[in-house]
Amino acid sequence: MSTPPAAPPSETGLTPRQRLYVIIAAIAGLGILAFVIVAIIYMVNNPAQTVTIRDIFIIVMSVESLVIGVALIVLIVQLAQLTNLLRHEIKPILDSTNETVNTVRGTTIFLSENLVEPVVKLNSYVAALERFIEGLSLFIPRR
Repeated sequence: MSTPPAAPPSETGLTPRQRLYVIIAAIAGLGILAFVIVAIIYMVNNPAQTVTIRDIFIIVMSVESLVIGVALIVLIVQLAQLTNLLRHEIKPILDSTNETVNTVRGTTIFLSENLVEPVVKLNSYVAALERFIEGLSLFIPRR
């Protein structure tokens, strides 16, 4: 499945989808501004209810700060557990992997020096000997 090609940007540099998002954000911002203005006018006209709304708002904010405090404590505990995991479980695995890679590297070098190089040299000597024999066979008449 291929995605449809993106619409080219308009003269403002925005695609139609981005322009739609900007319009929705502007409408939402104007709606919030209108709500705040209406709420201020209502509170100025009704001071007794404003005191009640203020008290409820203070209670909601204190409960919210308690929830944020608990979330912060949970976050700190989780961070401590992650640090412990990295220090005591992941680091030994990485050390073991590094040791294994070094062993493989040493084995590769050993095999290269003691097995591959002699075989390659032997093959080159055999190829040279074959060419030498072919060269000699040019001088020997055939029957």
